[in-house]
Amino acid sequence: MQDRFSSQEVIALTGVTARQLQWWDERGVVKPERVGHRRLYSIQNLTELAVICELRRKGFSLQGVRKVMRFLEREFGKGLAESVGRSSDVHLLTDGKRLYLETSARQIVDILKNSNQPILGICLSDAVRQVRAEVVARKTSTSVTSPTLRRRARRVS
Repeated sequence: MQDRFSSQEVIALTGVTARQLQWWDERGVVKPERVGHRRLYSIQNLTELAVICELRRKGFSLQGVRKVMRFLEREFGKGLAESVGRSSDVHLLTDGKRLYLETSARQIVDILKNSNQPILGICLSDAVRQVRAEVVARKTSTSVTSPTLRRRARRVS
């Protein structure tokens, strides 16, 4: 898998706009690597962006997104992409005041039964798997192995 992705690749993979990426970088929501004036995004950054996009689609404010991302950093202690395994499901639940990070269906049901208000749930594992699948799909669809085909591909584009 590729180590770093340009802003254009991130836009194609996630559907966010260039302005959103810039704004989130300026606000410290997602911290890409800098090489000169270019921003380069890791798979960890892509995973965070997928979760952020999901939170924004669900109506979270930027302040709420920051709170969730800080919570995930504290809970995992390392990157989201490395922490969320391929085989396990990790769910983020919130009632707007508290955040829960759960892996078992029974724990999720208990939270839902004992809550006095609606609960929003996001499967973090799905976001991670989706990013990985899109990166692999993009890599295989854009990889050209033969030098002759690479030259032809360059000339066409």
